[in-house]
Amino acid sequence: MGFILRVTMSTGVLFWLIAFALVVATLAALVVPLLRRAGERPRPAEADASAAIYRDQTRQLDDDVAAGVIHADERERAHEEIVARLGDELAATPARAAAQPSQRTAWIVAIAIVALLPTMVLVAYFTLGNPQALDATAARARATEPEIVAMVERLAERMKQQPDDARGWLLLGRSMSALQRFQESADAYAQAAARLPNDAGVLADWADALAMAQGRKLAGEPTAIIDRALAIDPKHPKSLALAASAAMDRGDDAAAIRHWNALLATLPPDSEQARDVRETIAQLGGKAATPPPAPAQPRVAAATGRIDGRVVVAPALAAKVPPQATLFVFARAVQGSRMPLAVIRKGAGDLPLQFVLDDSMAMAPGATLSSAREVVVEARLSTSGTAVPASGDLAGESGPVTPGTSGIVVTINRIVP
Repeated sequence: MGFILRVTMSTGVLFWLIAFALVVATLAALVVPLLRRAGERPRPAEADASAAIYRDQTRQLDDDVAAGVIHADERERAHEEIVARLGDELAATPARAAAQPSQRTAWIVAIAIVALLPTMVLVAYFTLGNPQALDATAARARATEPEIVAMVERLAERMKQQPDDARGWLLLGRSMSALQRFQESADAYAQAAARLPNDAGVLADWADALAMAQGRKLAGEPTAIIDRALAIDPKHPKSLALAASAAMDRGDDAAAIRHWNALLATLPPDSEQARDVRETIAQLGGKAATPPPAPAQPRVAAATGRIDGRVVVAPALAAKVPPQATLFVFARAVQGSRMPLAVIRKGAGDLPLQFVLDDSMAMAPGATLSSAREVVVEARLSTSGTAVPASGDLAGESGPVTPGTSGIVVTINRIVP
């Protein structure tokens, strides 16, 4: 069940607006040139221009004969060709004029096009097209094509033979939900939850499907399942959204505001979802929790051969962290050799990590933190377990800091190409 509601233009309205615009454009393309041609009249100047060309060419022939360029008999043959061409042009002019429709005829044709074309389009669409495709219910019905239903039924039969396959039950739950067979979806999620009892996401999906099966009502067993999910993961977004919706359904605005604020803390402050949640809280008469303050600026410690801080993963990459990856945290000089001046090795399970780098972790004599003017601290999650960067590793780095700085934050926020 979605926890953010919007008012959007329906697909049907948008379709008809686009169709209307296309019909108008088509009519304009047909009618405007027709009326424009009807308003034109044959120009008498065309005949005059042809005659003028005839006279110029005849005069040119006479000049060529006088200059000895051509003979008299050549002049006569050329003159006959000019006369014949002029005759053809003058004969064609009335035909072209007759081909132009009269203004009255053009208006009759234009009115007929305007009246008949939209009607013909509608008749053709409703006869040959699929008007029901504009209906959201019909769109959902297309998802229940017989072959898709058969596939889901085969999956259900397979789960009877392999009941211990938790992932199979999850797939069946999602498939039944897509077919809007919500009770069967809830039953499948219940089987998955029995085999994955500590997965808050499975419990939230189960509660969602069960609520849909009982008429979109979260009261009763769905609420109890949501409470179980929040007991496992108090910051699970979907469980918090469902808990807030359930509280609103029963009129407990205080509990709804509390859950919405808990959800708000998990969202990027400037995201659209966060704005919608704040609006919902305001509508309930509550006050949205203020985002956490920006981290304090790093402070310079007394010891110049030591740097400490914390490594975190950006929320956008949290789901991409390989559980078995190796975490390398190291410092290198901003200028000069890129050889690490200090390095530690941990596992992905140690994140978020509080770290300390100092001169005792130098990899070569003399190449220490205290010997550098500025350093950059990098963190990298290696899927291969080696210190050599590889495509697909997750990485992040600090800005330049002075050795002796304390309290820096290194965020793993990119994937190595």
